[in-house]
Amino acid sequence: METKKEITEKIFKITVLIQEKYPELSDYLDEVQDTIPAMEHPEVDAGTLFKYYETLDNMLKDYLLEHPELGE
Repeated sequence: METKKEITEKIFKITVLIQEKYPELSDYLDEVQDTIPAMEHPEVDAGTLFKYYETLDNMLKDYLLEHPELGE
């Protein structure tokens, strides 16, 4: 499994990609954060970060499948 740092970098990159190339998806980024525990000081491990990354990645892939004209 990847380290927390590696996954965090992937999350950063996909978030920037969404904000720059597909700003219409930016509205959903706050909703996607619901995959991270909502406690005051949640324990965010590599598994939690990876699930969050997968959610972002799947959202982008689904969007591109629905809008093939946008392509990457």
